[in-house]
Amino acid sequence: MYHMRNLLTMIIFAAMVLLAGNRIYMPFGKEDGSSFAKEAALMQKAESDPLYKEIKEKAAAYKEEPENAYLDRVWKLTPGRNGLQVDVQASYKLMKKDGIFKPELLVKEEVKPATQLKDLPAAPIYRGHPKKEMTALLINVSWGEEYIPKMLKTLKEEKVKASFFIEGKWAKKHPDLVKMIADEGHLIGNHAYSHPDMAKITQQEMTYQIAETNTILEAMIGKKPIWFAPPSGSFNQVVVDKADQEGMHTILWTVDTIDWKNPTVSVMVKRIEEKVHPGATILMHPTRAASAGLPEMIRLIKEKDLRLGTIENLTSSER
Repeated sequence: MYHMRNLLTMIIFAAMVLLAGNRIYMPFGKEDGSSFAKEAALMQKAESDPLYKEIKEKAAAYKEEPENAYLDRVWKLTPGRNGLQVDVQASYKLMKKDGIFKPELLVKEEVKPATQLKDLPAAPIYRGHPKKEMTALLINVSWGEEYIPKMLKTLKEEKVKASFFIEGKWAKKHPDLVKMIADEGHLIGNHAYSHPDMAKITQQEMTYQIAETNTILEAMIGKKPIWFAPPSGSFNQVVVDKADQEGMHTILWTVDTIDWKNPTVSVMVKRIEEKVHPGATILMHPTRAASAGLPEMIRLIKEKDLRLGTIENLTSSER
């Protein structure tokens, strides 16, 4: 009797395990399976719909191939640009109610290029993709702390995010301003430790200038910068390679506001008007001139139908 009871217990236990296993490995519950079947039936029906066929046929006309990142002879490392393709099924779902083809209801998805910046040799970046309707404000900081709060106020009012490249030595003296810049959502990059001529110092000093600044900024903002702007734009390939070894891109510019010469606002605005272009990087500093002219410069860029983003936004392959 005792053995029979043990055997019965073992059989019941085995049955429970088997049932539990079945529950675990079932790919769909009743509701999920029904939903999946309905979706499959809907798409099978859609493929015989003339509207679906029309969308599929016309999709090719809206397709744009992605463009790879490349090394330009003049502009050096140039980001790629995502392509476009029509999501036929999503587009059909939006159009089927009226049953007619409407180009404005086409759903398009971006396709990444095969070659990205990370796939190319280390080189400086001067601009975004020349077809990208965006610009980036690069604000190099090693002095001018009295103008930063006003510039941040303008950027907030205009809903613009900028890229601040901060000197390590300056950051140690003004941690509150570094935190203020980061808290406003702006990108923070590396502008070396003591503003040297990077092309004229030893390799050991190059590494120190970049690494020490990264250590200081990371302690303040909680993450290591990956963008390096050499002071005064002075660099050589060794500098670029040293930055690359630290996991960083070297950033220069295509438009200089010359705010360090203390020009009038009208002079700076005119430079923007004449020189800004899709993919442009615009150099400025926390100066009296830049602080006073920033609202008008931003409005002028927007009037040219160019968005303003960080250097990270600008150099991504997103359209």
